[in-house]
Amino acid sequence: MELKEAVKGRRSIRKFKPDAVSRTVIEEIMADARWSPSWGNTQPWEFYVLTGRPLAEFKRRNYEQSLSGALPSPDVPMPEKWPAAMKERYGALGRIVLESLGIPREDKEARNRYYLGMTGLFDAPCLLVACLPRELRVEYGMLDIGLITQTICLLAYDRGLGSCIMAAAVVYADLLRDIAGIPDDRRVVVGVALGYPDETYPLNHFARPRASWEEFTHWVE
Repeated sequence: MELKEAVKGRRSIRKFKPDAVSRTVIEEIMADARWSPSWGNTQPWEFYVLTGRPLAEFKRRNYEQSLSGALPSPDVPMPEKWPAAMKERYGALGRIVLESLGIPREDKEARNRYYLGMTGLFDAPCLLVACLPRELRVEYGMLDIGLITQTICLLAYDRGLGSCIMAAAVVYADLLRDIAGIPDDRRVVVGVALGYPDETYPLNHFARPRASWEEFTHWVE
């Protein structure tokens, strides 16, 4: 597969088939992903791979905590404010998702069902949990996590797999520590849901709007 095809073809998958991803395939992806760049070649990342019973337990307890109204407690807080352009793009994506599912915006119950469904990672059979040493400044570490998660997603796509980088997977960081045995001196950063895409699901096919390259590229001559 050409790199350009993978970059443009990769998308966030919001419904996975139940088919398991073999450990061999996951190991191959992680072995290739280790060549991702990092600041000063520090390679600060660590990943915890959840499948099978541990993943099923996580999905169940993640759903129960969300349903109970438990306040999110991520190690990396979500932004409280967005610049106007980014806020508009985020809102536009939400509208596209609801329209693709045929959910009227005023149907709060249906919207909540969809959001609660995210706690199950869109039925993904594998979750990669990216972590950083807590003593590392998060600003630098987050850059490196972004690089390697993108690499993982591209490598997965090249092997016919789908992926979804999910903050929703790590909103209850202590839950992941309990299930995956992540030590307290590690910061839980983000999750990557992995599996085979359900090609019949409408959210795996909607058109993804992108800003033109001229909007974010500035020439200095």
